[in-house]
Amino acid sequence: MPKQDNLKPVLTAQEVNALLKSVYPQLNNDLQAYEAVDVFPGGCTVRLNADERHLRPGGTVSGPCLFTLADIGGYVCVLSHAGPDALSVTTNLNINFMRKAEAGPIDGHCRILKLGKNLMVYDIDIVAGGHTIAHATGTYSIPPKR
Repeated sequence: MPKQDNLKPVLTAQEVNALLKSVYPQLNNDLQAYEAVDVFPGGCTVRLNADERHLRPGGTVSGPCLFTLADIGGYVCVLSHAGPDALSVTTNLNINFMRKAEAGPIDGHCRILKLGKNLMVYDIDIVAGGHTIAHATGTYSIPPKR
């Protein structure tokens, strides 16, 4: 499915990271585990710098950590493309886990499928070691302009 061609970011990855640190400090607690790596027209790349805090028994990155990465990808997309309103919220998120992931960098390649006035629909391919380890689709609600 092609991405929307007419989308232009209003924030850079660095600006989104600064906004996240300001409005959602508990995400990282000053450890920078989750971050926006790149913002581009119609999407973004986010990263989980997974370490021992993110592992479940057996040495694999836990599902909740990967789910968070998928959600953060949507949040970065909505903030960077619809505007820096921190009150945008997830209304739906579905994830399929395909392979286990070990500690290390895990990237989420996110694309906006539809950006409307009230909702943004996106998908995200979560990749580690050159393989897709999970895929998610989600919807964010965009608050009305105040």
